[in-house]
Amino acid sequence: QDGPQRKKRKSEVGEVDKQLDILAIGTAVGSILLYSTVKGELQSKLDGGHDNRVNCVRWHQDNCCLYSCSDDKHIVEWNTQTCKVKCKWKGDNSSVTCLCISPDGKMLLSAGRTIKLWDLETKEVYRHFTGHATSVSSLMFTTVKPMNESKPFDGITGLYFLSGAIHDRLLSVWYIRSDRKEKNVVMSFTVTDEPTFVDLTVSEVKEEPVKLAVVCRDGQLHLFEHILNGYCKKPLTSNCTIQIATPGNDGDSTPKPVPILAAAFCTDKQSLLLVYGNTLQPIIEKVSLNTSESHICLVRDIQKVLSLKTDAALTKVKTPVVNSDAKVLVPGIPGHSTAVKTPASGKEKKKTKRKPGETEESIEERLGALDIDVSKVKTPGGLPQTDSFAVLLVQGLESNDAEILNKVLNTRKENIVKNTVARMPIHAVIPLLHELTKRLQGNPYSASLMVRWLKSVFTLHASYLSTLPDLIPQLGMLYQLMESRVKTLQKLSRLHGRLFILVTQVAASQTVQDVPEVNQTAKLVYEDDSSEEEGSDDEMIADKDSDENWDEDEEKEEQTEEQDMTVEKEINGDSDLEPENESEEE
Repeated sequence: QDGPQRKKRKSEVGEVDKQLDILAIGTAVGSILLYSTVKGELQSKLDGGHDNRVNCVRWHQDNCCLYSCSDDKHIVEWNTQTCKVKCKWKGDNSSVTCLCISPDGKMLLSAGRTIKLWDLETKEVYRHFTGHATSVSSLMFTTVKPMNESKPFDGITGLYFLSGAIHDRLLSVWYIRSDRKEKNVVMSFTVTDEPTFVDLTVSEVKEEPVKLAVVCRDGQLHLFEHILNGYCKKPLTSNCTIQIATPGNDGDSTPKPVPILAAAFCTDKQSLLLVYGNTLQPIIEKVSLNTSESHICLVRDIQKVLSLKTDAALTKVKTPVVNSDAKVLVPGIPGHSTAVKTPASGKEKKKTKRKPGETEESIEERLGALDIDVSKVKTPGGLPQTDSFAVLLVQGLESNDAEILNKVLNTRKENIVKNTVARMPIHAVIPLLHELTKRLQGNPYSASLMVRWLKSVFTLHASYLSTLPDLIPQLGMLYQLMESRVKTLQKLSRLHGRLFILVTQVAASQTVQDVPEVNQTAKLVYEDDSSEEEGSDDEMIADKDSDENWDEDEEKEEQTEEQDMTVEKEINGDSDLEPENESEEE
């Protein structure tokens, strides 16, 4: 379905032309290939018309004319003899997905989101039809002549055409009127799934019903038979549904459905060509129609026909080739890609045998016999490398060995954690998450280490985890644990803020106490040893005082000198002075 769509022209009976064997193939790059089915080779290539993927190609009744539409929003008319573009015009505001040419060859139906009817001479829109919510995938006329034969026929008025869209379980039938009114759907056919292939028998007479074969994405084929005679409100259901299943004999008693890929009516309109099975090797079978039954299940044994070699399951596990004399010590772990080689010569086989009386070989010698380089496993730090970390982790999870798990999960290096999670096999992701959930409930130090592992698992294996249908019950404990931790985060942050303020205040008060006291002693000390020094010091201090201050200072100095002298005399015993002499001295 993703490949180029191939559309083969419908040739008239009895027409003999060289162009009859040409198959037009639209490609994803925008070119169109003309392939000769008779010669079995590529005849020519049409380039320069489209810039994007070609969605549909249609042959015109004129053999040299071909129409194509593309994702580049344009419709191109080609001349297949000159391999050049005759005309190119914009067909829609979005990509044009489907084309259909009217029975007389003068009109063209194109469809993207809306269906447009073009006049091929003027390249102008004749009618608009809106009603599909998604891109239209199929367009085809269901009648050649109008049902009302009283009015003259202009080649298009009175005809019915059918359209189907992707992701739409209704096939719509439209009626082309002479006036521009009532452009809605006349009737619709309902199917079980999105239609992938549609074929019909064109009604040429008024009373002749239109037979419709619709292949759905679920592999069922629905057959409709209805006379187009005007408006029908209720969607029409299928007259017959055809399914194909296996007999279910060989060991499996349950029949399995076989998808129908395509179906087409034969020229007699009474039999069908069914295409079913595998797209690489499809089986084509002619089936006669019996619409008396509403449901037909054809039993076909396709196992003998489809002998495709398909790998049952892609895996990276390499099964080691082990010598019969060698003893395997460790079970094979998925993801461990160490290949065990068979010894080449017979001499090496003898080395592995132990004679009675000899000592048993060491582990290193055994690993050497298994062709595993021990020096590569050991690192200077004594820890194994990342690839062996992944193997150790898987071994610890499978054997539930706490010692191995502690050794691996207590790693603090981010790069080792990421590389180990990236190299571990997919099947070990869920057991690792369960183990991390257990350890998150332990002490906070180990929980902080487990969060690194959780982060790596969710970033590297998110695509795998999103595909698990039972992911929520698998991780329910982890969700509850994380929610409970997050609930206490707000309270803890408030407590942290308060404690931070208290601690900073205590620290600030301690720094204030530790500051040494300011030395308040005078930097200059004046001693009263002599009057001269005192006088000189006073002069230095108060050199700007008035004369009065000077006199007062002198009087004070004289009094102090006299007092000093009397004190000295008393000490020396000269205190027997008369009061008269004292008064005179005063």
